[in-house]
Amino acid sequence: MRAVRVHEFGGPEVLRVDEIPEPVAGPGQVVVGMTIADVLFLDTLLRSGWGGEFFPRRPPYVPGGGGAGHVLSVGEGVDPAWLGRHVIGRGPEGYAEQVVFAADEIVAVPEGLGSAEATAMLHDGATAVNISRRVKVERGDWVLIAAAAGGAGSVLVQLMRDAGARVIAAARGERKLSLTRELGAEVTVDYSLPGWQDQVRDAAGDIGVAFDGAGGALGKATFETVARGGHFVTYGSSDGFADIDPELASRRQVHVDNVLATAPDTATVHEHLTEALALTAQGRIRPVIGATYPLAEAEKAHRSLEERTTLGKSLLLI
Repeated sequence: MRAVRVHEFGGPEVLRVDEIPEPVAGPGQVVVGMTIADVLFLDTLLRSGWGGEFFPRRPPYVPGGGGAGHVLSVGEGVDPAWLGRHVIGRGPEGYAEQVVFAADEIVAVPEGLGSAEATAMLHDGATAVNISRRVKVERGDWVLIAAAAGGAGSVLVQLMRDAGARVIAAARGERKLSLTRELGAEVTVDYSLPGWQDQVRDAAGDIGVAFDGAGGALGKATFETVARGGHFVTYGSSDGFADIDPELASRRQVHVDNVLATAPDTATVHEHLTEALALTAQGRIRPVIGATYPLAEAEKAHRSLEERTTLGKSLLLI
């Protein structure tokens, strides 16, 4: 079968399509014939050699975190009723024509929902549901979402709107700001321009809840907009982690919640993903699929993500 592999740590050019043996389902596993693979910014970081202490990878390896397709075979102990089912799965080595998943890592795709839409919710939808549950937002409350045009950010805008919150979306450039308005943001600010934090305060005063989907300098700037006693949730790492001084947070009585610090267990992920798929099937939220690429053009997908030109999700067509 065909699979994209990272042959050495480096730029997007290290991604190459290889012929490798087809996988075999072991006990408690299934093999899925992939239709769509998810592409995450995290994939680009790991490909460059970042994060080995958290996500050990040794070239050559197949990148990716899962996708959608149909179950081709099941291993010992797995209900044979899964055979032929349309599913999405989370697990390593998604950039391939066939992928092995643990049976508890797959979720049935609701009737009427396509593989692309389901895959777009695989990580970002589940993440957004997780994040939305970590804070209490009342109808009419102002919330700030930084990096709001990204995969998870665009879903979070919709979830906050659905909860009755008034959303301020921070993104870079009018193209991305326009998207967030379409999704329900009431106020938009360009965080690449000086004074964007003042625009947030002018619109809503001090912010009670702020979500940071980028980390780094933008994360710190987003934290600064939060009112005393407020809640700051960070889940982004595209610019490095948001390094918030705990003493400063304590003095301002701002609760800092780093979603990346603790990974949810498999059952919790399953629950969040199931909810995201159900909301999508009901039409209450929709994924923003900004770009699709053939499997052989994974290099282009990575370059686009690194250059920040992708609007919403990137997917590989297999």
